[in-house]
Amino acid sequence: MRDENTLDVIDGSVVVAATPGQVQLTHILYLLHAIGLVVGAWSQAATMIGAFVFGWTSIIAIIINYVKRDELKGTFLESHFIWQADTFWRCAVVMLIGIALYFVLVGFFINWLVFGLVGLWAVYRIIKGWLALNEGKPVA
Repeated sequence: MRDENTLDVIDGSVVVAATPGQVQLTHILYLLHAIGLVVGAWSQAATMIGAFVFGWTSIIAIIINYVKRDELKGTFLESHFIWQADTFWRCAVVMLIGIALYFVLVGFFINWLVFGLVGLWAVYRIIKGWLALNEGKPVA
């Protein structure tokens, strides 16, 4: 049975309260994803999306995300872990499609545009999620 002190009410729903360590870990994971995006944005060797999907910081973040996900069941942080994983895997799918299209003439002309737009989308998602975390809210 849960203690009353371990429950929070968010948007009318009762959820398990997250520990300060879990909140800090979620901040660190957002930071790792953000580092991957920044490295890609400033690197001439990789695209923003490529560094996000294949960069070591995002790979470490997604591994930790899956290892720790069960510990966050019922907390508002669960939505952040789902949000981060969803962002990562959608970017990975677009990156793989873009790489495949690169070898076709049409893909050669549009893949950089697609990579850039998806990179900006990933930036938006990381910022939106991180802002929600700072406010102590689940990400929608």
